[in-house]
Amino acid sequence: MSYDLAVWEGTVPATVSEASAEYERRMDAMEAALERPDGPPPASPAIRAFVEAALSRYPALDEDTGPECPWASSPLIDEAIGDLIYFPLTFSGAEIARDELADLARAHGLVCYDPQIEALLPDPAAKSAATVAAAAHEALVRHVQDQDDSADGRRWWSRLFRRQN
Repeated sequence: MSYDLAVWEGTVPATVSEASAEYERRMDAMEAALERPDGPPPASPAIRAFVEAALSRYPALDEDTGPECPWASSPLIDEAIGDLIYFPLTFSGAEIARDELADLARAHGLVCYDPQIEALLPDPAAKSAATVAAAAHEALVRHVQDQDDSADGRRWWSRLFRRQN
């Protein structure tokens, strides 16, 4: 499980409803592109520039990466398809980086959408990534306790969120 963001080229939707519809349309198009016999299109120059800027701010995920790395997959550019990148963050990484990545997307003339809260970012009124992560962590801990009350199960979920129970 991860905290995902979608960043794309285009006009900023005027309403949250329009943003959600555009997000769904782009997710459908992304799935269709992945099914193409010739493969999906490469990242557009604007998306590539965003990824390069994001990686200059936050280290790439590798074996030596510490808690300052927000990414949940690597290489990050592999999450891009044409004029869209849909990428996963760790929940603790989202707490640190979500809003700054949204600002970075805007600075590159891109749209940033948070599907967890169905909102365009940056938005000072948006629910914080920490609030979303805490709620997800609590729900998963309850689920794990219901499914497997062993210490190993709890440690696994805590590592996922990099939190202590």
